[in-house]
Amino acid sequence: MPTPHDFPNLGPVSREWLAAIGVHSLADLQRIGSVEAYLAVRALGLRPSLNLLYSLEAAIEGVHWQKLSPATKSRLRKSVGA
Repeated sequence: MPTPHDFPNLGPVSREWLAAIGVHSLADLQRIGSVEAYLAVRALGLRPSLNLLYSLEAAIEGVHWQKLSPATKSRLRKSVGA
Protein backbone atom coordinates (compact mmCIF):
# COMPACT_ATOMS: atom_id res chain seq x y z
CA MET A 1 0.00 0.00 0.00
CA PRO A 2 1.28 3.52 -0.72
CA THR A 3 2.56 5.28 2.37
CA PRO A 4 1.37 8.64 3.74
CA HIS A 5 4.69 10.05 2.54
CA ASP A 6 3.86 9.02 -1.05
CA PHE A 7 0.48 10.77 -0.98
CA PRO A 8 0.30 13.32 1.86
CA ASN A 9 -3.18 14.52 0.82
CA LEU A 10 -4.72 11.05 1.11
CA GLY A 11 -5.93 9.04 4.06
CA PRO A 12 -5.48 5.28 4.57
CA VAL A 13 -8.72 4.29 2.79
CA SER A 14 -7.80 6.27 -0.31
CA ARG A 15 -4.32 4.75 -0.28
CA GLU A 16 -5.91 1.27 -0.07
CA TRP A 17 -8.08 2.12 -3.08
CA LEU A 18 -4.99 3.19 -5.02
CA ALA A 19 -3.19 -0.03 -4.12
CA ALA A 20 -6.23 -1.99 -5.33
CA ILE A 21 -5.84 -0.44 -8.79
CA GLY A 22 -2.08 -0.98 -8.86
CA VAL A 23 -0.98 2.52 -7.90
CA HIS A 24 1.76 2.04 -5.32
CA SER A 25 3.88 5.14 -5.82
CA LEU A 26 3.82 8.67 -7.14
CA ALA A 27 5.50 7.37 -10.30
CA ASP A 28 2.60 4.95 -10.80
CA LEU A 29 0.12 7.80 -10.37
CA GLN A 30 2.03 10.04 -12.75
CA ARG A 31 2.03 7.27 -15.34
CA ILE A 32 -1.73 6.58 -15.14
CA GLY A 33 -2.85 10.15 -14.39
CA SER A 34 -5.34 11.48 -11.88
CA VAL A 35 -8.44 11.08 -14.05
CA GLU A 36 -7.72 7.47 -15.01
CA ALA A 37 -6.85 6.56 -11.42
CA TYR A 38 -10.09 8.12 -10.17
CA LEU A 39 -12.13 6.34 -12.83
CA ALA A 40 -10.41 3.03 -12.02
CA VAL A 41 -11.36 3.44 -8.35
CA ARG A 42 -14.96 4.11 -9.38
CA ALA A 43 -14.86 1.05 -11.65
CA LEU A 44 -14.21 -1.05 -8.53
CA GLY A 45 -17.72 -0.11 -7.44
CA LEU A 46 -16.47 2.43 -4.91
CA ARG A 47 -17.90 5.91 -4.58
CA PRO A 48 -14.98 8.30 -4.14
CA SER A 49 -15.69 11.98 -3.69
CA LEU A 50 -14.26 14.61 -5.97
CA ASN A 51 -11.76 15.36 -3.21
CA LEU A 52 -10.00 12.12 -4.17
CA LEU A 53 -9.69 13.36 -7.75
CA TYR A 54 -8.38 16.71 -6.59
CA SER A 55 -5.92 15.04 -4.20
CA LEU A 56 -4.59 12.80 -6.95
CA GLU A 57 -4.03 15.75 -9.28
CA ALA A 58 -2.45 17.74 -6.46
CA ALA A 59 -0.06 14.86 -5.72
CA ILE A 60 1.06 14.92 -9.34
CA GLU A 61 1.49 18.70 -9.22
CA GLY A 62 3.21 18.56 -5.81
CA VAL A 63 0.74 20.86 -4.04
CA HIS A 64 -2.03 20.58 -1.46
CA TRP A 65 -5.36 19.79 -3.13
CA GLN A 66 -6.85 23.07 -1.90
CA LYS A 67 -4.22 24.92 -3.95
CA LEU A 68 -5.61 23.65 -7.25
CA SER A 69 -7.07 26.45 -9.34
CA PRO A 70 -10.81 26.62 -10.00
CA ALA A 71 -10.03 26.05 -13.68
CA THR A 72 -8.12 22.86 -12.90
CA LYS A 73 -10.92 21.59 -10.67
CA SER A 74 -13.46 22.36 -13.39
CA ARG A 75 -11.38 20.52 -16.01
CA LEU A 76 -11.06 17.51 -13.72
CA ARG A 77 -14.81 17.42 -13.01
CA LYS A 78 -15.59 17.54 -16.71
CA SER A 79 -13.06 14.77 -17.37
CA VAL A 80 -14.91 12.39 -15.03
CA GLY A 81 -18.42 13.47 -15.97
CA ALA A 82 -19.22 15.19 -12.69
